[in-house]
Amino acid sequence: MSYDTALTVFSPDGQLFQVEYAMEAVKRGLCCVGVRGKDAIILGVEKKSASKLQDVKTIKKVYQLDHNLCMTFSGLNADARILANQTRLQCQQYKIYYEDDPSVDYIAKFTSQQQQKFTQRGGARPYGISTLIAGFSNNKPKLFQTDPSGACSEWKATSLGKSAKQVKDFLEKHWREGLHEKDALLLTTKALMDVVESGNKNIELCVIRKNECWFLNENEVEELTKITAQLQ
Repeated sequence: MSYDTALTVFSPDGQLFQVEYAMEAVKRGLCCVGVRGKDAIILGVEKKSASKLQDVKTIKKVYQLDHNLCMTFSGLNADARILANQTRLQCQQYKIYYEDDPSVDYIAKFTSQQQQKFTQRGGARPYGISTLIAGFSNNKPKLFQTDPSGACSEWKATSLGKSAKQVKDFLEKHWREGLHEKDALLLTTKALMDVVESGNKNIELCVIRKNECWFLNENEVEELTKITAQLQ
């Protein structure tokens, strides 16, 4: 039997090859980093180089799900767009039903549940993305990772995509409890600078605070990269 083409059939050694292939798509995706600080969570992503004729505003690597919830990903862009829209809808439905903002862990588990559904359904393929979902719950910063298999886990700092192991090793050495926003920004920038060849031009940074998400502009990113270079 062709185990690598049948999503709902296990191989003799207990693997679902289509899920393994989806994980391979994640490993080949652009790098993204999440760092949890004391008062903010930082999401940093490597952006694909755009043509001079292309509108860079149409290329998104970080999606805002709610006023204090953001998601980034590594893998297939089209899959990320669909999953982000489903999660945004769930955020709005939660507010209508419960008249309250959804917690980060609730949204992370919902996202992973959507991914898990497509690991046991015939005629479909798994989502070819892993996600980092960041936000605040009960005034505490939270950072979650979801995978194509449907796994969901909470992290202090992590990385996805190309060079993820190298970045994780760096974060393990330099992350510490109680990082302030500026220190978390510098740590995220340094982690990305080590793996992004074209420097600050292809780096995007997002800061998630208690009641807002905002993106750094090109000048702010350039300033951070200069400070990071001076600290080396």
